[in-house]
Amino acid sequence: MVEETSSPLFPFNVYLVGVGGQGILTIGEIISQAAFLEGIPVNFFPTKGMAQRGGFVKAQLRLGKDIVGPAIPEKGANLVIAMERSESLKAVRFLKPGGDFLLWDFVWAPTAVMLGKESYPELEIVREKVRVAGGNFISISPSLLPLHEGKPVPDNTFILGIALKRTSLGKILPFTSVEEALQKRFPRFSGVNLLALKSGFTLEL
Repeated sequence: MVEETSSPLFPFNVYLVGVGGQGILTIGEIISQAAFLEGIPVNFFPTKGMAQRGGFVKAQLRLGKDIVGPAIPEKGANLVIAMERSESLKAVRFLKPGGDFLLWDFVWAPTAVMLGKESYPELEIVREKVRVAGGNFISISPSLLPLHEGKPVPDNTFILGIALKRTSLGKILPFTSVEEALQKRFPRFSGVNLLALKSGFTLEL
């Protein structure tokens, strides 16, 4: 168990962003449950109402303090997990200098882009903005998503496994607690989700 009252790791803020249908809020729920299992105070603030498929979705988690405001301040997120390239740009300003920015480089072109009224950002634009913000940029291609019985494993639990291995989140939460939280969240479908989590954790980059 991490002692939040004496550890310099806390408070630890996680900013999640993506589009509806990707399981953004599920990532937040699993992290929250894992923190609870570790005895770490956690405040989870999901943004609902835009969670229809393709709509903007975000969630904020603040770990290590019993009482904390719902909004992560600009330059206050130790970790950003972005699940869609264009929406990831909205999260850069919340990244703390020296923090980790993990991008699942999924492309969901909005209507304006499909109609040719707007351009879709190149990956290098996101990389450069994160660099200017002083963050550590990790980009994961959806082509790396493994298959289980011929179907892709859940990308949200896959990226969570990568976060545990490649970002500072792994210093906060042990893999075993996240694994237990995942089993509690998906008691009937834990097999494929655990496979996704482990696949992300062991992914060679």
